[in-house]
Amino acid sequence: MANLIYLFHTLNLCLVLGEQHTRALKRLGLASTALFTSGGKTGSLLENLLKLEDIAIDPIRVNGETRENFIVVDSATNQQYRFGFPGEQVESNELEGIRTSIEELTYVPDFVVISGSMPAGMPPEFTRSLINTYKTKGSKILIDTSGDALRLALDEGVYLIKPNAGELAALVGKEELGHSDLDMAAQQLISEGKATLIVVSLGAQGAILYSKTEKIQLHSPVVKVRSTVGAGDSMVAGMVSVLAQQSDLEHVLQMGIACGSATSMVQGTGLFGKKDVDRLFSEIKRR
Repeated sequence: MANLIYLFHTLNLCLVLGEQHTRALKRLGLASTALFTSGGKTGSLLENLLKLEDIAIDPIRVNGETRENFIVVDSATNQQYRFGFPGEQVESNELEGIRTSIEELTYVPDFVVISGSMPAGMPPEFTRSLINTYKTKGSKILIDTSGDALRLALDEGVYLIKPNAGELAALVGKEELGHSDLDMAAQQLISEGKATLIVVSLGAQGAILYSKTEKIQLHSPVVKVRSTVGAGDSMVAGMVSVLAQQSDLEHVLQMGIACGSATSMVQGTGLFGKKDVDRLFSEIKRR
């Protein structure tokens, strides 16, 4: 999985996210254009792979080789070992070019999704700048990242975040949270204006969506897990696809869990099949 910045749009919907997200959105019927940094042979390979899936791309050229991650699977146990590399440094002049390319997009997005880790050399403050640019334009910001980038994003106030329980604990200054403490932590961040919606991912146990007035908990359907690669990205894409239709929040979470679960049924880096998503969606019930 490359460590890049992407922007996608369909009508007036625009997203900033990773390539797994655009592949997932494509399967959900949302056309997209990808704007991303691309360098070296790996960058060219990524461009060609996206083109093979009929995804329109608009790469920003950089000097460094596009970063790679790889995953080794023990076939006897199905245990996955993930190897992530920092990638080459983004130079200051390249950073300014990326910023300019993003800011000069002519369409105004409904949603901006910031996902994954930033490339080496890109300061966490870049996330803050990106958020301010699109909040000023009226966009809703969704965050699926961690660490300093997530903290800085929350300082600006965003529409939705998707932490796991450990990440949520860190955001409220705790080492860990019991299940009963999740409500308190999420509502604390919402009351402070850090986020409008918080989706806490609980893995195989499902997820909880919090708003100022609602708590929605849904269990994941029982599936045979073959790979977790791309499951989180698929969950985000599923939620965005329903948010774009202005549906109710239970359906937002339901579609997110269905897409994430369906992707976990596929080996390697494959993503969900739409038929699996539709079937699982109908099986997911409110707790």
